[in-house]
Amino acid sequence: MTTAVIAEDEPLLAQSLQQELALAWPDLQVVATCGDGASAVQQALARHPDVLFFDIRMPGQGGLEAAAELAEEWPAGKPFPALVFVTAYDQYAVQAFETQAVDYLLKPVQRERLQKAVAKVKRMLAARSGDMQGTLDQLRHLLQPAAAASPLKVIQASVGNSIRMVPIDEVLYFEAADKYVRVLTAEHEYLIRTPLRDLLPQLDAQVFWQVHRGTVVRATSIDSVTRDEAGKLHLTLNGRNERMPVSRLYAHLFKAM
Repeated sequence: MTTAVIAEDEPLLAQSLQQELALAWPDLQVVATCGDGASAVQQALARHPDVLFFDIRMPGQGGLEAAAELAEEWPAGKPFPALVFVTAYDQYAVQAFETQAVDYLLKPVQRERLQKAVAKVKRMLAARSGDMQGTLDQLRHLLQPAAAASPLKVIQASVGNSIRMVPIDEVLYFEAADKYVRVLTAEHEYLIRTPLRDLLPQLDAQVFWQVHRGTVVRATSIDSVTRDEAGKLHLTLNGRNERMPVSRLYAHLFKAM
């Protein structure tokens, strides 16, 4: 039996998609329907479905971010689910289509288009293996932010009743923390309210590397990268004592030349 998890924050649309899937793919069993990305990740890790139907925009964690987190946590050697993104926005649909490794459905879902997506997913499932590299490549492509015309030069951080102007050249790394982003230099820590996903396009991608969904580091400040017994990578920075995890999604950055 082929199984699936649906993540859709609009209950009527989730119900409609499940009904249409029952017609287009009678042998597919929907084992969980979730209203947010975090719940979808939990259900997928618990149930190991064959297919994921993820809405791209949901409150809190969206479908792309949920898929990226799932890729980080997925058991090694187990085939990753086939991904189908559901979206009301053409720009995401075009990005997904360009990867040619995931499929997408535009809202409202049309029966004929769903049948084509089902056929593609079946072909993907028949050909898939335990290698996750293709999935990681496509997720990186989808998550890549559009670069700003001019990279950020200064970070404006609130300190009490004043604003501290922190030169970007002093920043060693950024780390998401609840509703804030921590900005770390060699000697100081600041908090800003700009979400990491909004900050990323303003950073020079050649200077700052994302190494985890919540961590961006200055590449030239990386001192070493080590692999633990479980095969996971961790890095250390010059001037800092922290040992930072590197997710599967960004492990490709650290290959010996």
